Amino acid sequence: MSGQIGGRHVTNLTELEIAAIGCGVNVADGHARQELTSSQRKIVNRLPGLFAEAATASAAGLDWRAQQAYLSAVGQHTAMAGSEVLTCYSSSVAMEILGRSAYAAGIRRVAIIHPTFDNIPDIMRGVGMTLQPVSEEELADGTAALPAGTELLLVTTPNNPTGAVLAADALAHWARACAASGVILVLDTSFRGFDERAQYDHYAVLAEQGCRYVVIEDTGKLWPTLDLKAGFLVFRRGDELPVRRVYTDLLLGVSPMILLLIHEFADDAAAGGFGELRQFIAANRGLLRGELAACAPISFPDAGSRISVDRIRVPAGTTGTGLWQALRDDGVHVLPCRQFHWADPDAGDRFVRVALCRPPEEIGAAAAAIRAQAGSGLPPTRRPGASVSA
Repeated sequence: MSGQIGGRHVTNLTELEIAAIGCGVNVADGHARQELTSSQRKIVNRLPGLFAEAATASAAGLDWRAQQAYLSAVGQHTAMAGSEVLTCYSSSVAMEILGRSAYAAGIRRVAIIHPTFDNIPDIMRGVGMTLQPVSEEELADGTAALPAGTELLLVTTPNNPTGAVLAADALAHWARACAASGVILVLDTSFRGFDERAQYDHYAVLAEQGCRYVVIEDTGKLWPTLDLKAGFLVFRRGDELPVRRVYTDLLLGVSPMILLLIHEFADDAAAGGFGELRQFIAANRGLLRGELAACAPISFPDAGSRISVDRIRVPAGTTGTGLWQALRDDGVHVLPCRQFHWADPDAGDRFVRVALCRPPEEIGAAAAAIRAQAGSGLPPTRRPGASVSA
């Protein structure tokens, strides 16, 4: 979908998310906007002391401790043994650094999981890559054939928006295949913290199979820290990709205050915070699906998803774009899914995505608006590319 919001031409999902911030009921972006837990509130109440500590502590030491705390909290216990880890402002910055590094190394042909969040293929295109889609289902069962000439395979796990997780045996399969063919395997694991199935030690699997790898980890989707966050760019020690060189073109480092905050939140997560988070997301998913259970024209295609978003399938004869527009006119902001299907947008127009990392009353309000639209007859199919006015 492309169109107009407030007189501006819109082409990507992030622009739609920006337009939703502070406007009515916002269940569009996947950032954490729920209330702090009691233990997280105690950390925030210590901010003056943490600021003073960050001002005097070794920045390199804080960086190492934040990396170690987070990676251990999500089960990646061997990550730092054989890998270099660079801390970035966000996972998107890490992806940009990866793309520039790969391009500088002469890589041009990239295979990317399909569907997935559109900024991943957009960033890769932006640095000059030629892209080919690889089906999420065929990656999961190992039946995919890498497109001819593939030099880098990029997989999002858990995937956004479907929540699909690449199991350990599937990861081992693709790591072996990449090692045998000289392909670099890249994983974006930004939603890992929501799903224990994604918390087996990926780095142990990658090291055992001997493939070249880059993994992007992210704290930004997990905790309601007002977007105080970091992405971690993890790659095999000694790899020929000029990752550190490109990194230093863009960054000096991440604020020591943010590093210390991540350390504290990661320790809290490991001590039970992740369990609370998963229960919270599961309850909101149950609320959304329960409120819409009687709306026969719509359904939920991702039965096993545990991440902090949920897709809704709209019935034949309507589109996700049409439902997005109708809800937006009512002051409720979801995401249409055309751009997630970056190689086949029409296939994505059967869905909208709802963010679950919100207070339950916002999930209830969004569900009520969707139910009202379903009860009145969902909007008719909107022609792709039609103007969308504010």
